[in-house]
Amino acid sequence: MCVFCKIIKSEIPCYKIYEDDQVFAFLDINPVHPGHTLVISKKHVANLEEISEADLQALILTVKKIGQMLKNKLGVLGYNVSLNNDPVAGQEIPHLHFHIIPRKIHDGLKLFPQQGYAPGEAEEVLRKLLA
Repeated sequence: MCVFCKIIKSEIPCYKIYEDDQVFAFLDINPVHPGHTLVISKKHVANLEEISEADLQALILTVKKIGQMLKNKLGVLGYNVSLNNDPVAGQEIPHLHFHIIPRKIHDGLKLFPQQGYAPGEAEEVLRKLLA
């Protein structure tokens, strides 16, 4: 059983913020900023491709609810919603979860670096995606 499933079953303590029949939300124990929250499905699924549409809808609506809570109760001006989908993308716990990371003005956090496509590369990617 994964660590998040143990948290849901109260086998591991957490700072629970929200719970309903489908979703569980709690403070990250290693926050980027205070209020950094993890939102997870109560059904164990490893990644985004495995979750049902109904459960995903419940999950993302809870992300929205927690984001509004951070703004209203902690005075957060904005936040990032992050999903590390599979280990190559940085997912450490094999249980689908969204991070809601409060942001502060001039907090030094950077977004992903961006770069252009090499000549012909965008066309090749598009061809593969639409094939």
